[in-house]
Amino acid sequence: MIHVRPLPFVWPYSIVYWAVFTWAFLPEFRIVGRARRQQTATDSKSLQVILAVGSLSFFVAYPLAFVPALQFPGTHRVTVFAVGIVTMIAGALLRRHCWRLLGASFTGDVRVREDQAIVGIGAYRFLRHPSYTAGVLLNTGIGIALGSWAAALLLAVTSIAAYVYRMNVEEHALLSVVGQPYREFMSTRKRLIPFIY
Repeated sequence: MIHVRPLPFVWPYSIVYWAVFTWAFLPEFRIVGRARRQQTATDSKSLQVILAVGSLSFFVAYPLAFVPALQFPGTHRVTVFAVGIVTMIAGALLRRHCWRLLGASFTGDVRVREDQAIVGIGAYRFLRHPSYTAGVLLNTGIGIALGSWAAALLLAVTSIAAYVYRMNVEEHALLSVVGQPYREFMSTRKRLIPFIY
């Protein structure tokens, strides 16, 4: 089988990939830095879980992208790369949308106030945790752009696993502190995928 270098490491595709990657993750680094400094016990180490799982997944995903047997068909390389880039951008834009809607309530770690408003507009009309859906899209898009179905699958599955832990922690905290308003919010929306989960 012929070795094919993933397009994020081939000129000029590399310029597009790393520009989008930087644009998508730069705000994430700021949020994580602030959350690490101000983290509360309510978070139950979910921030560390997300960071550890994400780091390990990326550490494995990039080498997987160089394995020919784990790559998407070579005849569709550019199309697959474009789909990956679009998925990354969609995930990053959805994350930014969620940050704007939540405002000061978006903290990077789990923390809840008794007077915290439950946001039910925008993406929150359809999902309880659209910012985590966005994170899954962003990470999966990286695997797709790398041209590897194995990397895409790994990043999707591990992202969902880490976010499920975070959602359990977050929902428990919101139910404990906010109570019935959040229970009603939960009963009318799925977690990550509209009408499915």
